[in-house]
Amino acid sequence: MRRASLAGMPVDAALRRLMADFRGAGIETPGLDARLLVLHVTGLSHAALVSSPERPLAKNEAQRLAACAARRLAGEPVSRIIGRRAFFGRDFLITPDVLDPRPDSETLIEAALAVARLEEFCGRALRIADAGTGSGALIITLLAELPAAVGLGVDISFAALKVARENARRLGVSGRLVLAQSQWLAAAGGPFSLMVANPPYVAAGEIAGLAREVREHDPGLALDGGPDGLDPYRILAGQAAGLLRPGGFAIWEAGQGQAQDIVAICQEAGFAPDAALPVLWRDLGGVERAVVLRKK
Repeated sequence: MRRASLAGMPVDAALRRLMADFRGAGIETPGLDARLLVLHVTGLSHAALVSSPERPLAKNEAQRLAACAARRLAGEPVSRIIGRRAFFGRDFLITPDVLDPRPDSETLIEAALAVARLEEFCGRALRIADAGTGSGALIITLLAELPAAVGLGVDISFAALKVARENARRLGVSGRLVLAQSQWLAAAGGPFSLMVANPPYVAAGEIAGLAREVREHDPGLALDGGPDGLDPYRILAGQAAGLLRPGGFAIWEAGQGQAQDIVAICQEAGFAPDAALPVLWRDLGGVERAVVLRKK
């Protein structure tokens, strides 16, 4: 039986229909996903959605909402459908050319801000490098949180750099950020006080087993970390050793179960733990997500 059109349907009824469809398809967060799509299509705020539940969907809104729901049911993440992702309290534009920044990566921001407080950088100049910047979520967030800092974001993808440039403009840090196309930090000139990176860390043979939201929608370049998932760290550790000032910090994101191996790679390149900070930082799920080490 053909389902009735969403056109003219009250927004709360449309929301309930999407929730039921998403729940039936086994989507993990059906209520949140449905609500975000309704807000995206209608332009309503959360408050307006609550206060005006009987507001009818216009025909064009109904068509767009149906199209968005079909994309979600086909496995496309909501963030990809609406083209935005919230990260550390800010809204970042994303496209198919960049990794979708996840809340897990906010652990790197927390670690970097702890380094800034330890080094008393919060009110004075700090030069930060971000390797594989993608959407710019890491470097832009750090520049927004540290108003005296300046940064360099590098990425091999020119298309990704365009996204980062627009996010920097929208979030008011473009005057303190240089973006450059480079194979990791090969084109960078030091010294830096802090380096961050969320490199590809999925072992090549494991990509096919990832959730389809990741496997089919994140760029392959942002996922494939080589045979054991650690190839980028071997490159970055050597580059960082030459570009960080003595006593500078490297903060790398780690995949589950990789943190100790990353520490070993960095120690061979001349890094060591800092007594005042944890080496391993866990995300909200308890995974060792960030590795923090200091150049000797």
